[in-house]
Amino acid sequence: MLQDIISKERDRFAEGVQTVLRGHENRSRSVALLKGNLVNNARSESRGISARVTKNGHYGFSSVASYTEKDAEMVLRAATENALFLDQRAKAPRKTYPAQIPGQIPAPRLIVDFEQKRIIDACRTVDDYVAKKYPDLLSRRIIYREDSQDKIIISSDASSGHVTYPRCYIYVFLTAESLSGAPVELFHAFGGFGSFEDNFADVTKLYPVIDELYRHLMDKREGVYAEAGRKQVILGGMMGGMLAHEAVGHTVEADLVMGGSVAGPNLNKRVASDLVTLIDYAHTAFGETVPLPVYLDDEGTFAKDAMLIENGILKGYMNSRESAQFFGMEPCGNARAWEFNDEPLIRMRNTCILPGTSTLDEMIASIEDGYYLIDTSNGQADVTGEFMFGVSLGYEIKKGKLGHALLDTTVSGIAFDMLKTVDMVSNQVQWESSGFCGKKQPMPVGMGGPDMRCYITIGGR
Repeated sequence: MLQDIISKERDRFAEGVQTVLRGHENRSRSVALLKGNLVNNARSESRGISARVTKNGHYGFSSVASYTEKDAEMVLRAATENALFLDQRAKAPRKTYPAQIPGQIPAPRLIVDFEQKRIIDACRTVDDYVAKKYPDLLSRRIIYREDSQDKIIISSDASSGHVTYPRCYIYVFLTAESLSGAPVELFHAFGGFGSFEDNFADVTKLYPVIDELYRHLMDKREGVYAEAGRKQVILGGMMGGMLAHEAVGHTVEADLVMGGSVAGPNLNKRVASDLVTLIDYAHTAFGETVPLPVYLDDEGTFAKDAMLIENGILKGYMNSRESAQFFGMEPCGNARAWEFNDEPLIRMRNTCILPGTSTLDEMIASIEDGYYLIDTSNGQADVTGEFMFGVSLGYEIKKGKLGHALLDTTVSGIAFDMLKTVDMVSNQVQWESSGFCGKKQPMPVGMGGPDMRCYITIGGR
């Protein structure tokens, strides 16, 4: 845990400027077993201090890869000089960002350290279970990944606090040989927010889900190709979550709106059916803590939920303090930085489509000829909202019943068009938080959603 050596530097904040001083430490770990052989065992850490100082909307940024009181004084002075230099030479002044309500967030969650051997032993226990119970597998991989962020944020005209973001996962990859002789693979990510002990004190709790994963894999090895074309489908929660993040979420990040995203001309217009409401949650959703809670962003803004789409109408964007001023909106704490030397960018936190009233069984029974698309292995989209996602797990739906599993395929479309076809939404939400969002710098994010019945273009053989 970082020791607070930077709060005292508040006395050095210059008059007439807006200042954020950030102490920041990242730690990552990884372990990988391939068919029981240890092929990766790594740990890395980085630590430093950054300062961002803004004068009349012109800002200077400075950082250093060490963590002492002298370093804090140095970066604060350098960032202040940069901001004043730019302001003096600016052709026209910009507006000063509105001050935020000052405050102090609660004490942080501890980032607990563990011997690397405990992690390796846990991975070996899981690997032994898979190897003994499923000897017919072509291959198996057990991967442990952990990353944590520890930040102390001191602000002149917003909020301050000490925030921590620990998370860890065990990925189980199973590979089998299909009837055609080609390999087929599925994986599941276990874990989430918290330390190793929080998530993996008893790895035997993973076994039932591993058994289900194997069952899906055996279905997939006998799978069929989807029939290409525009089809009625049920997008599983993970598929819907990926779409909400990649094809919608990025288009409503205010900096990308300024750059010409499709969301710009669609504010306060219909972009989805009445059944679709999309929120970027800060730390609490549906009465529970979200997968990756954020309480304070790296500009000192208290984190609040950001309403993006409400009953099909595009209602707002995710903002920094600068973009919020530009659009006349309220900043909700979406400005985040990955490393100490990164400047905060507008990022998603926990983006989720709200549940509806239907059950999954009702939705499956309602489809005469279509597909249930459960999980995705990858996805890409651009600021037009056009997307293409891989489908790693899915099933046919024939006369209201599940049929054969699908071999790997893809779906594509334009998000705001596809979301207008949503006519049933399930009453259960699934969350996923094991990946990174890549937007100039990586960032842990949570995404989720219910099952949705809609029309989409699916690839074939």
